[in-house]
Amino acid sequence: MTHSPFTPEQFARLGAGQVAYVREMMSDDVKRLFPQASDLQPGLKLFALLSAEGAPIVLADSRDTAVASAWENQLQTVSLH
Repeated sequence: MTHSPFTPEQFARLGAGQVAYVREMMSDDVKRLFPQASDLQPGLKLFALLSAEGAPIVLADSRDTAVASAWENQLQTVSLH
């Protein structure tokens, strides 16, 4: 295993303000990331746009809408596997 040149704090800030990712989630889990969200019908598939640090930005009903929001906010989206 190689040693990272970054501290955990530095690594967490990589891409801050420039990079975001889309995460699929169920409506049952929305309150955890978006505590201010109103109650949603259970079992809905939704898409959250999250900052590089994992902070929630927007909740959308489609992946395309979440990605469009990233572009509107001049954020580059990346895929996580």
